Amino acid sequence: MPETSPLALAQSLIRCPSVTPEEGGALSLLADVIAKAGFAVERPIFSESGTPDIQNLYARIGTGGPVLLFAGHTDVVPPGEADAWSHGPFSGEVADGMLYGRGAVDMKGGIACMLAATLRFLEARGPGFGGSIAFLITGDEEGPALNGTVKLLDWARERGERFDHCLLGEPTNPERLGDMIKIGRRGSLTGRITVHGRQGHVAYPHRADNPIPGLLRLASTLIAAPLDGGTAHFDASNLEFTTIDVGNPATNVIPATARAVFNVRFNDDWTAATLGAEIRRRLEEAAGNAIRFSLDLQPSNSPAFLTRPDAFVDLVADAIQAETGHRPALSTTGGTSDARFIKDACPVIEFGLVGQTMHEVDERVAVEDLDRLTAIYGRVLDAYFPA
Repeated sequence: MPETSPLALAQSLIRCPSVTPEEGGALSLLADVIAKAGFAVERPIFSESGTPDIQNLYARIGTGGPVLLFAGHTDVVPPGEADAWSHGPFSGEVADGMLYGRGAVDMKGGIACMLAATLRFLEARGPGFGGSIAFLITGDEEGPALNGTVKLLDWARERGERFDHCLLGEPTNPERLGDMIKIGRRGSLTGRITVHGRQGHVAYPHRADNPIPGLLRLASTLIAAPLDGGTAHFDASNLEFTTIDVGNPATNVIPATARAVFNVRFNDDWTAATLGAEIRRRLEEAAGNAIRFSLDLQPSNSPAFLTRPDAFVDLVADAIQAETGHRPALSTTGGTSDARFIKDACPVIEFGLVGQTMHEVDERVAVEDLDRLTAIYGRVLDAYFPA
């Protein structure tokens, strides 16, 4: 059997410089390891006009059901200044019980644990374990997310692949391993407001129409009243302004336009369409006939979704509790992930490492956590495919 140490696998993956959109050797490494374990492996490449081609990986062992899908991504964000790291960002060095490197947490460490647990499971049970295990790994999660999981799922389903449940290995734990399972995610909607005025000299304001007071009024309107009060599994939707721009280099000129950008992380009370309609209604009501504005709502591929707690969620929670001694919270907090695409193929939940250092300089994971997460995934496999 191939290497089953999660640390060794994580180190090997970290040493592949797979900064989006580069494959960096990470998927090739996975393909080699997983093929030696008996998986049928395929490496589709997807394209989209205006974006780089992306390599992906799909692998499966078994022909019958149920089918448990492990999902994740090998692409990572840029490391920034390498000199700022205590250990090289692609060194995979271990110091004081911590594994350092870009992707240690997000999410090469999680993939290493999934793979190690699966290899150990197959070594113990053999190929006739009563179902199928699949891996769906993309190189386009940290990038535009156009040529990765969403197309890989379509490709797999066109070939007749079907999945019963998916476990996505994103770093879900805020403080300690076992804190949290993600059973859904908030949606994301971005909008741009432009208020139109008339340029003029500040000494002659009656000849101009300053758009800035109008923009401030509209922005205040959107943050004055809550969008909702939250739902059973979601916090209240939250709208944040991320920039207000005039771009005026002169101190004696009233500008012609003023712009603002906002993002809403919304719960399952809304769709992108209904939320956009509510935002437009509030703006039009506040503007009346006094403020000339335009609203540009960006296309959203990030709906709010929920995997309702069921036997599979309990199975994973039981495995976590057995290994860590505490019951994980069921949460929908945080940003978006590829679970928003996987939900259309099968029920999906997320559980991985502690995410405190993801995307930071000196991203790192405790070696002990790699071992414990591997054991948790092993318990999931044992319970999902009982002997």
